[in-house]
Formats: sequence, structure tokens, C-alpha cells
Amino acid sequence: MTSITPRQALLLSLAAALSTIAMKTGAWWLTGSIGYLSDALESVVNLAGAGFALWMVSYAQRPADEDHQYGHGKAEYFSAAFEGGLIFIAALIILITAGERLLHPQAIGDLGLGTLLSVGASLINFLVARVLLQVGRAHRSLALEADARHLMADVWTTAGVVCGVGLAGATGWSWLDPVVAGAVALNILREGWELMRRSIDGLMDRALSETEVAAIERTLAEASPPGCFHGRLATRAAGALHFAHVELCVPGEWTVAEAHAVADALEGIVLERTGTRLSTHLEPLPPNLPQGAGVDLGRVPDEGP
Repeated sequence: MTSITPRQALLLSLAAALSTIAMKTGAWWLTGSIGYLSDALESVVNLAGAGFALWMVSYAQRPADEDHQYGHGKAEYFSAAFEGGLIFIAALIILITAGERLLHPQAIGDLGLGTLLSVGASLINFLVARVLLQVGRAHRSLALEADARHLMADVWTTAGVVCGVGLAGATGWSWLDPVVAGAVALNILREGWELMRRSIDGLMDRALSETEVAAIERTLAEASPPGCFHGRLATRAAGALHFAHVELCVPGEWTVAEAHAVADALEGIVLERTGTRLSTHLEPLPPNLPQGAGVDLGRVPDEGP
């Protein structure tokens, strides 16, 4: 699965969005259900979100240049924010339409083929969401993960719509249809807020997870020569790119060339094992600090202000 590139996964998402729009619009046209209409509108959001995500993922993969010396990785956060904004707009349209239908109830048409189309579209979304989530995690792509989670929310939305519309058709309580549509709108509003929150979080240079930091710490401990220590480790994520900065303390009698060689080696090993781009700041160890051969890489004791 990880052999699929983010671009290929998003092209699959675009194809799925086009298919589900056609199927869910057909379900709405056959039944006249406002719940099915709300479901179709969310698929339109999926299409726009996948298209923008494809653009941002392609842009994020551009190499660093003079104006963006740390690369373009943060472009993926704009994708998540854009999709979150589209979700808010779709939810507003659904709420307005559901309110109008609640005031002016309308009988629901034949649910047979329409429901079958809706369930088929949901199955497509489920399968594509699984692919997007696996590829997104493998490539550390927030844009793909956001698209995957939105599709999974769409799957649950469709399940709720099918149940609600089916109950309305079985009981004759036509008011259930717009009520279900309103519940769908509130659910996708929650999903939109989560995407917006993650996007803002990323743009604010959030630190890497505890698991990722522990992997960097472990790599430093295993790869560093005896007698070296490190101070505070600072990390941040920029889309799929991960960065870390560490104070590397070496014996004071080392030459600049020796210390620089160790720093270069550690940076290369950390990149190879964890995918994190490490930068080091060299500091000399105090001459009276005990140094034990074979000691694991620890932290320099805090000497206070």
C-alpha cells in the first residue's frame, strides 16, 4: 500500500468523489429526500477538498529555494484549512435547506434504488479512505489524513442518513428527513472544526509527538560516542517534513574538526532512522564533569541561570 504515492492516492480520491457525487445526486433525485441531498453536497466538498489537497501536496514537494529555505512542507496545512472551510459552507447550506423543508414537509419517494446508490457510494468512500489514511501515515501527509478522515465522516453520515430516511419512509413522519439532515450538518461542522484546528496547530510549529521525540532521543543515545551529552531537544513539523535542534556537548579538548565530524554523523543517522532533519549546536563540556566510557547519551546537568 505504501508504494502508492500521495499524488496517486489523491487522484483516486478525486475519481471517488466524482463517482459518489453522481450516485448520491441520483439517490436524491429518485427519492426527493433532503437527507440524501445533504449527503450529496458533502461529496461536492470532498471533490473540492481532494482537488485542493492535490495542488498543495504537489506544491509541498517542491525543493527548498532562496525564498523558502526550509522547503514548502507547510503548504499541506492550507489544504486542511481549505477543506475545513468548505465543510462549514456545506453545513450552512444543509441547515438552511433542512429548515425550509421542516417548515414545508414533503413526502419521500421510492427509497429502493436511491438507497442502494447511497450505500454503494458510501462503500467507495470507505475503501478510498482506508487507502488515503495508510498512504498519509506512511508519507506523514496531513493533507491525505485530513481527506481520509473527512471521507470516513462521510461514511458515518451516509449511514445516519440512510437510517433516518428509511425510518421517515416507513413511518410516514416526513419531518424526520430534515431533522436527520440537520444532524448531518452538525456532524460535519465538528469535522470541519477539527480540520481547521489541526491546520492552525501545524502552522504554529507544533512539536513532534512523544513517540517521535523518543525515537530521536534513542537514536542519539545509540549513535553518539562515549563522553558526549546533549541538552534540550527542540522539534517541529512542517507538513511531511520534520525538524529537530539539539545542543551537542563534546569534550573541550576536541578539535573543531573532530566535533564537527561527530555532529555531521549524528545528523545523518537521525535522518536515516527517523526521517527528521537534525541540526546541532556544539558546546564544550565543563573540564571537571565526570566522563564514563560507554555512557549512554544523556543530558547536561542544569547549571542554573
